[in-house]
Amino acid sequence: MEILCAILFLLLVLAVALSFLRDHKRKKQIRELTDYVTRVQDLSELPAMREIAEGELGILQSEIYKVVTTLREEYSAQWRQKKYLSDMMSDISHQFKTPLTAISLMTELLMAPEVTSEQRLEYAAKIDSQASKMTWLIRNLLTLSQLEAGVLEMKSESILLSAMVQEIFDGLGIMAEVAQVSLQSQIPAELRVTGDPQWLREAMMNIVKNGIEHTPEGGKVSVTATQNNLFTRILIEDNGKGIEAKHLPHLFERFYKAGNESHGSVGIGLAMAKQIINNHGGTIEATSEVGKGTCFEIKLYS
Repeated sequence: MEILCAILFLLLVLAVALSFLRDHKRKKQIRELTDYVTRVQDLSELPAMREIAEGELGILQSEIYKVVTTLREEYSAQWRQKKYLSDMMSDISHQFKTPLTAISLMTELLMAPEVTSEQRLEYAAKIDSQASKMTWLIRNLLTLSQLEAGVLEMKSESILLSAMVQEIFDGLGIMAEVAQVSLQSQIPAELRVTGDPQWLREAMMNIVKNGIEHTPEGGKVSVTATQNNLFTRILIEDNGKGIEAKHLPHLFERFYKAGNESHGSVGIGLAMAKQIINNHGGTIEATSEVGKGTCFEIKLYS
């Protein structure tokens, strides 16, 4: 009887000890969850936590982690949007500084009593030119912003590529003639692509224009295309100055200039071209060799 009582007493002590340990473990887990929630108030980082794999606390931990992950993603999206707007305003401010300074200077000269009629006309023309440049820049920045936000609807039409390239050459013909750069194309007569004709023409025109600007007299810019069952491959090549390797990763960034930019260039055309191609589900890449030229490869999937 005494042995039985001793065994029962030991079992009771063990049960109390196990209950205490469970309570202690549960309290420790609760403290860990509380500490975790405190640390994740800084949504810029998501700290790791030892997994609680059992019971209701484990379920609670899993739900907390899901909520925190969702909040962090929303925070990151908002942070990226704010940074984008901040960068955009900084870029606009930088780009407007020069024309605004020129306009201010010309205005002061216009108000000078000794200025002649011919000088007044000259200064007024320069003010008009700078104002036009700012208007163009604002319009293109708004367009690029809409493209990046995906709010511009892209049509889906069958486009005869050779006809589109000819339209581009016609539009840039005078520019190429003045630069003494020849425009050449080699595109199968019946080759068609699917997309928005206006925006695809804008993208390709920006790239061809870039080639003309960076090709010396006697050079050429060519457009060739091939097609298979997966995609249409368009190559826009020039035999101009070429681009250093260090600049290639940044070539499609807004306002980026690769060191050999043309006079008056603001570095927005290639950024717009890339965004248009991306919005069509396509890709664009550039390869170049200094002194030999640059090649832009576009792939349109349909």
